[in-house]
Amino acid sequence: MLSLAVVVDSMSGSTTMKLQSRCKHSFLPWIGAVTFALVALFTFQSDGSAQVSFASSADVEDVTYAADVADIIQNNCTVCHRPGGIGPMDLVTYEDARRYARRIREQVANKLMPPYYYDDDIGIQELDHDWRLSEEDIAMVVAWVDQGAALGDPADMPPPPDLVGTDDWSLAPMLGQPDVVVPSAPIDVPAFGNDMWHRPFAEVGISEDRCIAALQVKPAGDAKGVVHHANSTFQLLQDDGSFEGSGDRATEYAMGKLGELIPDGVCRTLPADAWVRWDIHMYPGGLGAAAANDVLEDNVVELGIWLHPKDYEYEYEQDLSQYRIRQGGELVMRPHGTAMMQGFHSFDHPVRLDSFQPHGHLRLRSASLEVFYPETGRSEMLSMISNWSATWHQSHIYSSDVAPLIPAGAVIITKQWYDNTAGNPNNPDPDQWVADGSRTADEMSHAWIAVTHLDEEGYEEMMEERETAEERRITQQD
Repeated sequence: MLSLAVVVDSMSGSTTMKLQSRCKHSFLPWIGAVTFALVALFTFQSDGSAQVSFASSADVEDVTYAADVADIIQNNCTVCHRPGGIGPMDLVTYEDARRYARRIREQVANKLMPPYYYDDDIGIQELDHDWRLSEEDIAMVVAWVDQGAALGDPADMPPPPDLVGTDDWSLAPMLGQPDVVVPSAPIDVPAFGNDMWHRPFAEVGISEDRCIAALQVKPAGDAKGVVHHANSTFQLLQDDGSFEGSGDRATEYAMGKLGELIPDGVCRTLPADAWVRWDIHMYPGGLGAAAANDVLEDNVVELGIWLHPKDYEYEYEQDLSQYRIRQGGELVMRPHGTAMMQGFHSFDHPVRLDSFQPHGHLRLRSASLEVFYPETGRSEMLSMISNWSATWHQSHIYSSDVAPLIPAGAVIITKQWYDNTAGNPNNPDPDQWVADGSRTADEMSHAWIAVTHLDEEGYEEMMEERETAEERRITQQD
């Protein structure tokens, strides 16, 4: 296997951002319990993040809220913008939407809301649970505002969406309540101070190996205002009272991440008699609208696990890892400088990449995932996020029929671009040196990738299935 990290200093250059230009519709009532720590600081990203509106309302006439826009707002905005939600204003009624109509137009037209920052003209576009609005929906919202934001006939108003509670499990509408809930040990978080870490162990309470269907990490109550990230790995209790890693990771949580759904036919293993080792990063007092600015007593972070039935059948194992794609210590930015980080990894067996989630802090602006095929010298871009946001860490889940199939020996490449200049609207202080580190003020460079590990027979079978499906599609078109 190959594992290497390279950093390229580009202090004299400037990071060029690339905006999305084509989106798909998504339905979001299941994300009601979304929480993250820096909500208000970057709730609406600065106008510097997006200067051009691509939407056009020229061909849309007589648009009203009741008949045309309410459904879009309810299914994509109200989930966060409601009493007790994480949005900075409510978007529940027509009066709410009318009050903020110009702001809604700006955010929707520039594709800053809903917050799913994934380029729509580069790489794989077929994603599960994709939040991006379609061009038609964007044009409809823009036209509604441009035409005066009329209510229309109240009889045309759709019924309100059925949303989960703001402190409930976001995946529950799809999957029901989790089979197992593993809370961290409570901890008091002071009102002020430096970043702090909490690493307790918690027993899962399952006595046999099981396959995981989905996972969600949820800071409970006011904890959402102070939790930067919360990682969880499975550990096994030894006879001497110590713990040893099982080699299995539960999941990774960072600001804005909703959870993970495991593809059908594969198994991410919950080991028998496992414990969870938490690694929770907190910022005392919190930041943004959710900041408590006070002592938070008995803070808890919960891990919800949905399990497959005991007789669940699968062929291959899946795991989530950074795969040592980068190694710490190389990332340094001078004041008003920029930088780029690259990471490389290859497998000695074929794999399928199921999801991609870049990670960074306040200076990360863009990230990509590609694959290099040594036998042919060809490179393929898989995913690009040109307008990355530190407050919305998304696990971009590839649809099963397009998830990248990577042959043994091919090289996975991650690239991340950083901007420590005043031109970065998320940068709290461009006069500071910034280095690799775990604090919120530091910077990180890695990606979480969910991988299904295949054998040659399974790889060839999947490739053949896709070729057959493509031939069938072409034939039907003809």
